[in-house]
Amino acid sequence: DRRAGLLRDAKGVREKFGVSPSSIPDYLALMGDSADGFPGLPGWGHKSASTLLGHYGHLEQIPEKPDSWAVKVRGAKKLAQTLVEQREVALRFRDLATLREDAPVFDSVEQIRWVGPQASFFDLCAKMNMGRIYRRIDKLAIRRRS
Repeated sequence: DRRAGLLRDAKGVREKFGVSPSSIPDYLALMGDSADGFPGLPGWGHKSASTLLGHYGHLEQIPEKPDSWAVKVRGAKKLAQTLVEQREVALRFRDLATLREDAPVFDSVEQIRWVGPQASFFDLCAKMNMGRIYRRIDKLAIRRRS
């Protein structure tokens, strides 16, 4: 929990969210995540998401028909309908909420040090008549190189 300065283990995640750590992307897909800018599915809240994912684990394991649900959830019929109709959206949201562990990383800070804008930036400034920004960035780049 970045805001509270807390690091949660699996037990802490279950206590706070009602689901295991591996279900957090599914939970956020249903609930939404303002930090990542996606709304979740209409009607789904903490209680419904945590109850179903606490039992089933992942979106794909939640049965389409609410009569098949092994746990009771308020508004089950409407929630099931929304999940069926917006399954692809939910899967996309889950993908957005999934932390990537295979992203390329740099070997040294020097590899990502800013050394000035690329030529295409200046071309864009000229095209959009943004000479003031061009001059400010150019001045900053000159200072960086000194």
